[in-house]
Amino acid sequence: MKLYLVPTPIGNLADITLRALEVLKTVDVILAEDTRTSAVLLKHYHIAKPLQRFHIHNEHRTWAVWIERLKKGETLALVSDAGTPGISDPGFLLVRECLRENIAVECLPGPTALVPALIKSGFPTDRFVFEGFLPHKKGRQTRLKQLAEEERTVVLYESPHRLVKLLEQCVEYMGADRLVSVSRELTKMFEETKTGALAEVLTYFQQKDVKGEIVVTLHGKEEQ
Repeated sequence: MKLYLVPTPIGNLADITLRALEVLKTVDVILAEDTRTSAVLLKHYHIAKPLQRFHIHNEHRTWAVWIERLKKGETLALVSDAGTPGISDPGFLLVRECLRENIAVECLPGPTALVPALIKSGFPTDRFVFEGFLPHKKGRQTRLKQLAEEERTVVLYESPHRLVKLLEQCVEYMGADRLVSVSRELTKMFEETKTGALAEVLTYFQQKDVKGEIVVTLHGKEEQ
């Protein structure tokens, strides 16, 4: 019995590892955030395995079922729509319960959007903080005020329709001159990274119809 956490490509299907393909071919069941998205990947690599939904809306209700099946000797693979499960995606609850029940958990290395965005920014990478998605309402201003004082590089995820609002708030709390790097559609045909002062990057995206997955990397506050 074992749970495998299997990273999947964030865009380009060729970015999956040989080991990930091997695991997906040998497990009993694949738990997927969206079975339709994962089915495209599996079909591309000629993998025929049962797919079951495991996402943010049902993980609280279903993890116990999968724990029992693992106890009976099954092997499961957990994948998200893109990237590494558990990083701003479902997975934490299932992993925690596996460890409580002494069920083996193996996490494969692989794609995650935050790493290429961080490295492409040109900002310091020796110390950084990953914040994922900021709260939409409650606690958002408090978090932004805290991040304004952060001296480490800060990496955030954001949806395309909220990007401009986030940049406006960063200008408000961090100043128009703070450096930012916005990457979207990483590894895909229309991949783009825009780096510069917050005011400049905000103006750029105010004039665009923003699409795709977004990673925002903020330069840390300069030490006084």
